Amino acid sequence: MSILNSTAPRHGLTRIIAGLAVLLALAFAAALLAAGPAQAQSETTLQPDDLVAPAPAVTPSAALEQVPADEAADVADPDAVVDPSSSYTPMAPTAGKGMPVNGGYDVQDQHSEIGKFARNLHFGLFWVMVAISVFVLALLVWVAVRFNRRANPTPSKTTHNTGLEVAWTLIPVLILVGIAIPSISLLARQYETPPEDAVTVKATGYQWYWGYTYPDNGGFEIISNMKDEAQAVADGEPAQLAVDNRLVLPVGVPIRLQTTGADVIHSFAVPSLWFKIDAIPGRLNERLLTIDEPGVYYGQCSELCGARHAYMPIAIEALPVEQWRAWVLAQGGTFGDAEEAEPELAPLQGPESAVPGAPGAGAPPTEDTSPTT
Repeated sequence: MSILNSTAPRHGLTRIIAGLAVLLALAFAAALLAAGPAQAQSETTLQPDDLVAPAPAVTPSAALEQVPADEAADVADPDAVVDPSSSYTPMAPTAGKGMPVNGGYDVQDQHSEIGKFARNLHFGLFWVMVAISVFVLALLVWVAVRFNRRANPTPSKTTHNTGLEVAWTLIPVLILVGIAIPSISLLARQYETPPEDAVTVKATGYQWYWGYTYPDNGGFEIISNMKDEAQAVADGEPAQLAVDNRLVLPVGVPIRLQTTGADVIHSFAVPSLWFKIDAIPGRLNERLLTIDEPGVYYGQCSELCGARHAYMPIAIEALPVEQWRAWVLAQGGTFGDAEEAEPELAPLQGPESAVPGAPGAGAPPTEDTSPTT
């Protein structure tokens, strides 16, 4: 109290704080501008109808029907020529895209609109924290130098400085309000309801692998297990993140990603898409996901779910809409009435479980597994 009210000019400290507050406000404004491009991007993002020419007024589900069934072939490479005689080849991942980076010190690069907005907000808030830290440090240094016993042997006996008290109350309130506005906007975007014509995909967490069902396309299911580490490295994929059968999704189309757990609580998380949702037994959760560009994006179960929790990774392969439709047809899926679906014709996926001999998703045991006495 006596330090802040010395024999120095009464409002000297107030002037300094006011100057530093102006600098802090400028830094905060620049941080908010950093998040601006992501908001503007929402106005120019391609709509599902823009992705498939020449039908400007069709819904995504109708647009997906424009690739002939006989083109269900090699659809992994966006530039590949579709050859009905060839087989599906998984897309090769791009180093540093959709995966962790050795020595990385920031969040992963984002490949969804909401992810880009969140990353810009994260970047802006980081510089707000830097500005506040520098501001507080400058005050501490200035007080220690200007008002120590040697420089100020006779402190003031006054007890109040109205301007200073108003400043150190009002400025933090304004900063918190400024932070709250984009933060609440991000929270609202994360709970946006998928549109009625979104592509529905259901992810089921098992101990310890994932099953992906396509209810809009005949209800076939893909079983996804982690690749052996040596095989993953040989295939040019990150170890303990690569899987034998990926979750294949279309690019630029709203996706209704539903999750549930078959046994315990799991969590479906893909950091490079800013996407995370719990998979809870007996409950169906869902979130909107839209992927901006083709690629392979890796994630993991992020809820401790048992002994092999660390060995149930997620790999999403995002394809252009036409090629995704061709992949669905290659799996025995359909685009039409549910009555036309023939899921029994879908090729078998293997292995169905990370545990040799264990039953697959919903399959009955092949042998008596009861303990013997």
